[in-house]
Amino acid sequence: MPNTWYKVDNVAKVFLASVTRRDPRVFRISCTLTEDIDPDALAAALQRTAGDLPNFQVTLHRGLFWHYLEASGKCPRPEPEHRRPCAAIYGRDIKNELLYRVSYYGARINVEMFHALSDGNGGLLFLKVLVHNYLALRHPDELEGVARDEGASAADMAEDSFQQFYARRKAAFAPADPAARRPVCRLHGRRLPLDQTQFFEGHLPVKDVLAKARALGVTLTSYLAAAQMLAVWQETPALERGRAIAVGLPVNLRNYFPSDTARNFFNTIRVAHVFTGDETLDTLAPELDAKLKAELSPERIMARMDGFQRFERIPGVRPVPLPVKNAVVGLCNWVESRKVTFTLSNMGRVQTAPELAPYIKGFAAYCSSDGLFTTVCSYGGDLVLGSVSALRSTNILRNFYRSLAESGLAVTLYASEVETE
Repeated sequence: MPNTWYKVDNVAKVFLASVTRRDPRVFRISCTLTEDIDPDALAAALQRTAGDLPNFQVTLHRGLFWHYLEASGKCPRPEPEHRRPCAAIYGRDIKNELLYRVSYYGARINVEMFHALSDGNGGLLFLKVLVHNYLALRHPDELEGVARDEGASAADMAEDSFQQFYARRKAAFAPADPAARRPVCRLHGRRLPLDQTQFFEGHLPVKDVLAKARALGVTLTSYLAAAQMLAVWQETPALERGRAIAVGLPVNLRNYFPSDTARNFFNTIRVAHVFTGDETLDTLAPELDAKLKAELSPERIMARMDGFQRFERIPGVRPVPLPVKNAVVGLCNWVESRKVTFTLSNMGRVQTAPELAPYIKGFAAYCSSDGLFTTVCSYGGDLVLGSVSALRSTNILRNFYRSLAESGLAVTLYASEVETE
């Protein structure tokens, strides 16, 4: 086993300081194949993947001043799916274990990761390599010699890109949009009992959704964010209708910096709108799109990344004991979370080697949340929206999908069961 260790990255510190029973900071990415999973072949494929991607074979440890990741020789094993999605991977009672798990059900392979290990981009890389290895074992004659996308070198994938690209640019914490600086409407209503969250998976034809977005001159992200904002507005209490509805949007920083890291490398921006009651999707989506493009300017994204990184470099911070740091970071994260009504993360189009296409039906993704979090991805002609909600009421998502269906889109929706008493 390699004798290597390294400190967790900037974003991982936030996840570690804000783990709760309802939100254990775990994300799931799944691939559904055209045939049921062979457990033995999946176990062999996982062993091969662990060797291909050693950066994921680490355990998390608590030091006096920081958390750190250490290379591990633990043997990962897939298991039949029996836990609820996005169940805890790290916590007070789960220590010295790998920070991901692989499960299967029917034709579906699930990879779940603790967010301190990686972000959605890294998790998707792991799943794609695992699926490739699995299919190569199951269909050796058809897939012999097919190139595998396993990213960059181990050193590049282990890079802390927050540190690498820090350049002391002037911080840009405050959104350019005045509405995003207004008091924000929070989601109301009772939470599900027993620290549960409910999972919803919506399927839509990607070409039809893109056509509607392009007809308004906006991106798919802006179109979906506007539709979900309108759904939230319908459920907003009258006394709070003067507050802004704000959507948090994770941004992949690899689009702005030449990074191949498989660790966390993203920031979250927010755009907001103060409703008057006259808005429609046709009017709201272009406004949000303009605000989103302003926030996504390279100058603002880079400055915002540096602003968060600068906190770690404040004199006197490094020798502060870890429990104190966690308390401060957790409080700061709670304050920031109060500025967002819901979160929408667009992972974009999932691409695999063309030779694998006959064996793959699609991909889906979720991220644990104590509010409302929707993760979007597409594969082939299928656009998949994975929503996680901690609310008993499903009215917001009902409004959202009903509006999409009434606009002429074909919607297929699945939901997990929860205990209500």
